[in-house]
Amino acid sequence: MNAPAPPAPLAPLTDDTLTASGARHGFFDRSGGVSEGLFAGLNCGAGSSDEPASVAENRARVARYLDVAPDRLVSAYQVHSADTLVVTQHWTNDARPKVDGLVTAEPDIAIGVLTADCGPLLFSSGDGKIVGAAHAGWKGALTGIAEATVDAMETLGARRESIIAALGPTISAAAYEIGPEFVTRFNDDDPANADFFRASTRDGHAFFDLPGYIARRMDRAGIAGFTDLARCTYADEVAFFSYRRTTHRGEHDYGRLIAAIAPATN
Repeated sequence: MNAPAPPAPLAPLTDDTLTASGARHGFFDRSGGVSEGLFAGLNCGAGSSDEPASVAENRARVARYLDVAPDRLVSAYQVHSADTLVVTQHWTNDARPKVDGLVTAEPDIAIGVLTADCGPLLFSSGDGKIVGAAHAGWKGALTGIAEATVDAMETLGARRESIIAALGPTISAAAYEIGPEFVTRFNDDDPANADFFRASTRDGHAFFDLPGYIARRMDRAGIAGFTDLARCTYADEVAFFSYRRTTHRGEHDYGRLIAAIAPATN
């Protein structure tokens, strides 16, 4: 009788500057998971209708990759806010706080955000001892989730001018068409936001550059450096889940990617 095949390896994207800080991190794609069907691969979303056991195993694999115990990989109940939380202890899935930014200095805890088109942001202090993770959809980005995460890191002792950040796989402007009320809201907030909209062939609609908008917010935040990994979730079905792609196909649900980070241990 043949032995079962070993689990497929995880293959997360990483950022060189985060790696250089000593922070353990990854923008995890679909590879290396056990979920099937619509969720095939590494679906880490407990809020999906995937088999709970599959989601738990996928998250455990991510935790092991980051060298923390499975119950020490924590994520929030994301609500598209600018609210953040300093994490000092782990919690169960049923006790997830309703926030969109997490920061920690606990080396045995990894913090993560779930996305399927929205922007996953990971942050590290220069020495990797203080880290952050933020879920930046259009609403969170507009109301300041990235800046709030930097502020929260400062409360733990990080110096703003030493913080580095990276943006993982996010829906690109080419795939992100929005309606006129969306354009109005951004332009009312700052007329310079017109830079991030390109006219669509549909009357009143436009294509929105969410990664570009996040990059400008990061540039103005006064941190040491920012990297956009420039990968589109919508365009690459093999690697990434996408809420908008699922919506366009009329599918009933979709998987969630996880981006996670843990403080340096030395």
